[in-house]
Amino acid sequence: MISTRGRYAIRVMIDLATHGADGYTPLKDIAARQGISKKYLESIVKDLVGGGLLTGASGKGGGYRLSRRPEDCSVGEILTLTESTLSSVACLASESNTCPRRTICETLPMWMEYDRMIHDFFYGKKLSDLIADGASAHG
Repeated sequence: MISTRGRYAIRVMIDLATHGADGYTPLKDIAARQGISKKYLESIVKDLVGGGLLTGASGKGGGYRLSRRPEDCSVGEILTLTESTLSSVACLASESNTCPRRTICETLPMWMEYDRMIHDFFYGKKLSDLIADGASAHG
């Protein structure tokens, strides 16, 4: 399940893609438009800056902006930075599957296939797709 943190991170990125063309956008403006606490957003944008998706500037005229064009940023990247895992089952949450049943588990191939589908879906969906989808949904 995608957490509130992951969903809010996507909303921040969409907000910056649609309102941030003129440079840096103050976090308070994003918080007001999105109806999300500025304090909560501070921890989210910290991860997005650390992951190279956003650039931050402090002081007058400061705020945040996208580091890349929306068509060059996948939803998968955003979620990978903000979620502890996108894995469907605990045994696939880390690179080393230490489950004692991994060699005899009848369901493991199914979970692996499902996780690949999730990965491919989110990494195939670009931020620009969400902006285009949202624009067409609102007329």
